[in-house]
Amino acid sequence: MTSPSVALGGLPRDAAAGTAGATRGAVRGDRRVPLLVSGPPTVLALAVVLPGIGHRQLWRDEHATWWASTLSYPDLGRLTGHIDVVLTPFYVVMHLWTALAGTSPAALRLPGALAMAVSAGLLALLGRQLSDARTGLVAGLLFAVLPTVTRYGQEARPYAFAVLFALLATLVLLRALDRPSLGRWTLYALAVALTGFSHLVALSVLPAHAVAVVRARRAGDPIAHWAFGCATVLGTSAVVPMATEGAGQVGQIAWNNPVLSDLAEYPVELLGSWSAAVAVLGLGAVGLLTAGRRGAVPGVWALLPPVLTFVTSDRLHLFLPRYLLFTVPAWLLLAAAGAVRCADVVTGAARTGRRGRVTGALLLTGAVAGFAVQVWPAVLAARQDLPGEPDFAGAGRVVRAAQRPGDGILYSGVFGERKAMAYELRGGTGPDDVLARRTARQTGSYAAVECDVPADCLSGRRRLWLVSTGLGATRTPLRASTAAVLDERYRVVRTERLRHVTVQLLERRR
Repeated sequence: MTSPSVALGGLPRDAAAGTAGATRGAVRGDRRVPLLVSGPPTVLALAVVLPGIGHRQLWRDEHATWWASTLSYPDLGRLTGHIDVVLTPFYVVMHLWTALAGTSPAALRLPGALAMAVSAGLLALLGRQLSDARTGLVAGLLFAVLPTVTRYGQEARPYAFAVLFALLATLVLLRALDRPSLGRWTLYALAVALTGFSHLVALSVLPAHAVAVVRARRAGDPIAHWAFGCATVLGTSAVVPMATEGAGQVGQIAWNNPVLSDLAEYPVELLGSWSAAVAVLGLGAVGLLTAGRRGAVPGVWALLPPVLTFVTSDRLHLFLPRYLLFTVPAWLLLAAAGAVRCADVVTGAARTGRRGRVTGALLLTGAVAGFAVQVWPAVLAARQDLPGEPDFAGAGRVVRAAQRPGDGILYSGVFGERKAMAYELRGGTGPDDVLARRTARQTGSYAAVECDVPADCLSGRRRLWLVSTGLGATRTPLRASTAAVLDERYRVVRTERLRHVTVQLLERRR
């Protein structure tokens, strides 16, 4: 008969209870670690990205997001049949979002801001998975204060989602390699599909994933390559129809023909400022050289996509820093590894134990704070209107304040004036678009087809508003036939010159 004081396994019952309590405490501690690592970067990213999210004016690409997301599904299908088919998933999500949240600048940008905040937390977890909690926490905090995170977290475009899903796919892959299961590999296939749907260029993160799989295979995992291959095929096959259709629309970005000077400017545009680029690339080089095999995945992730897109730019035209925003986490993982390595060397953590680790933590905290102070002017600049973009919000205020029933409006320039003013005058409150013979909705594009005979379309209009972004003479981009009618029949009674845009009120001559 077993003594009441003895439990199974030969341990005294009190000792067994103590061991079980310690185990439960350790499990709870392990569960708290991911939250302690991912929580601060997420909160900091929200605190940096959300302020002023609605202050900056929408620019041309964001006007396209607004226009597409407010179309009916049949009209959206007609649009993406001609242009931007690769953005169809994003537009569908934004269609659902705007139906709930509205179309103010803040509402349009909030999903991107939330995606960046979640990305900061995922990056911290990924750094912990690849290296340790310190590296993950530093990488997540650096990400939160990076100027381009604010810039594209406050933009109604899909680049923040590409960052999010590239991070998610990488983290899920590493955990599937660590503890394989059908559920984890299925989740990885789904994450790959979401990465492609967010932005096709983001799928160039897959070679970095292959590096992790090769390492797992060499470490003795006999099925890692098979599981990875099947999951990748499943994930990418969902994207293939969209990619195939998009290949026929590559002409819409044929204007993007980078040269070597663009490659030299790439780090600054990717990271948001010279100070950010110098700090991240410098520490990243240290991390790449000292991380050993742990640096292989972020190294391939950071370097291969820009190289591939640059060497194929004459055919695919995909080398743009904003298209490659999903590589930023890789650079920050390397920079964080470099910072941790420098802190350990300075403090001699291996020799001084706990004291050295505390000193190292203080050094890393100071380094992150110093980086934030250094790049903060660029973060503030990222919240301002983009340089060179016209003040369409001001133009909208001018027209709304002085318009009368029966007024018409016409446009001159190359900045998407019609779409921009449609946004600023949304709600059906603006003057009639008198030269639009077929609207953008009818043509399945972002531009209207104008009248062949402007004199007929302008007939009977006593007052016209001319919104022009033409450089030099305000009517330079106008068609000669339109300019001739305006000169003959109308006189300018008011001119408002705003930043890169001019608003003129024209009245019919008596």
